[in-house]
Amino acid sequence: MGEVSADSLTLDLLRAAWQTVRSSPLGVINTPMIPWCQTTLPLHLRCNIHIKLENMQRTGSFKIRGVANQFSRRPKGGHFVTMSAGNYGKSFAYASKHYGSKGKVVMPETAPVSRSILIQSFGVEVEQVPTSCLMSVVNRCVQEDAMTFLHSYDDLDLIAGHASLGLEVLEVIPKPDVVVVCCGGGGLLAGVAAAIKLSGCGETRIYGVEPDGACTMYRSFIEKKPVGMETKSIATGLAPPFAGTLPFELCQRYVEGIVLINDEEIQAAVSTLYRSGLVVEPSGCAAFAAIVNNKIPELEGKTVVCILSGGNIGKDELVNFPG
Repeated sequence: MGEVSADSLTLDLLRAAWQTVRSSPLGVINTPMIPWCQTTLPLHLRCNIHIKLENMQRTGSFKIRGVANQFSRRPKGGHFVTMSAGNYGKSFAYASKHYGSKGKVVMPETAPVSRSILIQSFGVEVEQVPTSCLMSVVNRCVQEDAMTFLHSYDDLDLIAGHASLGLEVLEVIPKPDVVVVCCGGGGLLAGVAAAIKLSGCGETRIYGVEPDGACTMYRSFIEKKPVGMETKSIATGLAPPFAGTLPFELCQRYVEGIVLINDEEIQAAVSTLYRSGLVVEPSGCAAFAAIVNNKIPELEGKTVVCILSGGNIGKDELVNFPG
């Protein structure tokens, strides 16, 4: 990351990125935020919860926000490579086609085949490898094929673009008590947390949610440095091999804590949301799963924001979840 640090992410930078995202030719949407009480979702807590529906975002997830800001700051017609389990790759491919760039997505073997096919439909090459080999393959592409690496979560421009989600939340709820966000490499969590805290919400508690089989940020908090691990979860989008360096620094500064959920809780959350008319992928429902399983402390009487981060789940995957 060079000289980039958490201090680089200023409120002025985030507001400028928000304008870039809002005016992007990629068509980023200011997604709806709805009160939980206006859904049929079960709730056993007395609190005021709002749900941010990023599953309705362009390309099906929040990733297009960061990609819109990233690509606006890169030369058109470049030759880029990235690593992704699917959602960043889809947004990356969508942007590559729009800007006339060549691209390659290195994906873990665990990623659904449907996502690989979709990414290739945009004209981007896909190579699937074991999760532990992702960075080595990316480095080979950079060294041997002169590609430019665009990081899928550890990148200042990307995180600043993701922060637009946090600024949108504050337009609806200026002073939330608690905000709950999924966490994989940490790019979304870092951006949302920075946006909210730098906007003057010093008392807001922000929590990241990880699968217990892919808890790189949780372990990083314990070890006080970004760490990696062998990850395994049905939430493949939350299972990168390591936590991002810049996201870790930002999360350490602005995030209250990281909580863990298991794959059974994730499966149940996907099914519960689907029964209430919301199509949300396993990675996208982590924040919801944490709330309904009482993983977030002291919610009684509070104003809470729950981010549903993505809805890229196909019919072939939905059949694996209980009805």
